[in-house]
Amino acid sequence: MSAATVAGTASQCKLKYMASINDDVLGENTDPDFEMEYIDIGNVDSSGHVSKLASYRFEDAPSRARRLVRDGDVIISTVRTYLQAITQIREPSESLVVSTGFAVVRPRRDLFDARYCRFALREPSFLAEVEKRSVGVNYPAINTTDLADIPISVHPLSRQRAIADYLGRETARLDALVAAKERLLALLAEKRRAIVTRAVTRGLDPRVPTRDSGVPWLGEIPAHWKQCHLKRVLSDLDYGLSVQVNTEGDVAVLRMGDIRDGEIDYSNVGFVQEINDALLLQPGDLVFNRTNSLDQIGKVALFRRASEYPVSFASYLVRLRCNDAALPQFLRWLLNSVLVLAWVRSEALPAIGQANLNPYRYGYLPIALPPIFEQKAIVEFVEAACKKLDDLQAVAIRTMELLKERRSALVAVAVTGQLDIESASRESPPLNDGLGDGGGEID
Repeated sequence: MSAATVAGTASQCKLKYMASINDDVLGENTDPDFEMEYIDIGNVDSSGHVSKLASYRFEDAPSRARRLVRDGDVIISTVRTYLQAITQIREPSESLVVSTGFAVVRPRRDLFDARYCRFALREPSFLAEVEKRSVGVNYPAINTTDLADIPISVHPLSRQRAIADYLGRETARLDALVAAKERLLALLAEKRRAIVTRAVTRGLDPRVPTRDSGVPWLGEIPAHWKQCHLKRVLSDLDYGLSVQVNTEGDVAVLRMGDIRDGEIDYSNVGFVQEINDALLLQPGDLVFNRTNSLDQIGKVALFRRASEYPVSFASYLVRLRCNDAALPQFLRWLLNSVLVLAWVRSEALPAIGQANLNPYRYGYLPIALPPIFEQKAIVEFVEAACKKLDDLQAVAIRTMELLKERRSALVAVAVTGQLDIESASRESPPLNDGLGDGGGEID
């Protein structure tokens, strides 16, 4: 080590000289009844948090469930490397196994502090190099040899431990603030769902007389509301195009991924050269996903206006066009409500790899419909209430982004030796300075 390193500035050393990689694997001769806990790529998020693990018998486990880990190992994803799925293994059970999509980095304890290792592998320039050396567009991956050749920032062991102590404290504080924002976002989402569901199924006046709808999941409804099947308020219910779309053309074609939060996202639409005019969307039309994963099926979007180009829709979407009995803006909120989506998913028929809802079955959705003037009032109330919640959400998300940026910057300056750890440890200013609370009150 150089004198500069001892003073604080890090030297660079290839990872393979500081740690071994993928030392232990589960052999094919393993007892078929061996019970394992399994960590896959999807179980580790970009902050290193591990979600609940799956359990398998060896005989039933995925073929990639093979890597064994020890206490202090750091696992880093070598596939879909942009996800930055990295975490440290602490006091694992003897049955813990991780995917071969991870590289298991085992620090050489005489050179590389295990706690420091997890921060060194999250240092931004190291992560940038991982992505740079990854190959593949849709599924970028890096091989173990290339990973092992990436330089990391190295200090004497005593300084590594001091950096790990400092970053452990400070990143824990930042992570706690991020977790608080995540809880706030969950509360805002729940509040939003409750407001929408209450308004579109009960109305705005809690004193209005009610009656039993006769539909268990719908329950009590205002006595003056009309009860019918969805098809009674539709003048048309149509399938879309079954053609291959391109990146250029004269007519935009909406697909499943273009429906987001009840609106249409035009940022990634496909195009065709021409279509039958009967399949063009008109302002006020609704489109819904008839086939997708269960968490997406039934999602509805409102086509609000004529765009700069004509717009049609793909065959796995269905167009709903209202008659005079219903406002499309009201149906947009009703059909995206928690109660209706639960009904939709209960009616969806399983297919290979996805679920499917026949549009005509969808037409038999039981609904309760207020008079037009009341539909308008409900739409105005819901949109105003959701706008307030969405504004709070945007502030909370931005605050989370700032906290994560601060975390990344803190790791960078500490690991690379640009931060005086001793002085920083003495100062440790409050982490919410300049960030606001990111939430405000939920009324």
